[in-house]
Amino acid sequence: MVVDLTVGIILVLGGIILLALELVHPGVLLIIPGTILLVAGFLYLAFPNFLLDEPWGTIVVILGTMVATFAELQYLRMVAPTHRPLSTTSSGLVGEVGIVVAPVVPNTLKGKVRIKSEIWSARADTSIPAGVHVRVVHGEGVSVTVQPVDTPRAG
Repeated sequence: MVVDLTVGIILVLGGIILLALELVHPGVLLIIPGTILLVAGFLYLAFPNFLLDEPWGTIVVILGTMVATFAELQYLRMVAPTHRPLSTTSSGLVGEVGIVVAPVVPNTLKGKVRIKSEIWSARADTSIPAGVHVRVVHGEGVSVTVQPVDTPRAG
């Protein structure tokens, strides 16, 4: 039987394209299908008669792709960054230091502070100008109560 290797080449190229797209736009969405196409394409190129003529051929492709997928998932678990959840509650910010981005007016919620990467409404007993570092002493709802860490600049 004459074997046309075009199918194997197309599978390998498809896998390479998916993996390249994954590099351009990371998110793990294209890694597994790209790996499956690569494994199937390489198996087809290496053993075309076995895969086409034997009933075990399909099983070999499925097992090969399952092993590749399992190995890939283990690798992703190993290299995936671990970090705290991105959503934060105001009470969980007590003790954190931030910076005033909109002046804090005493006993109002007009002030805004940036704590880590989030902006929170802030209140304080004294006026705090923008640019001053503050520490969170209390959190309630979507606002925080702050105190200056460094003394406000006159001027």
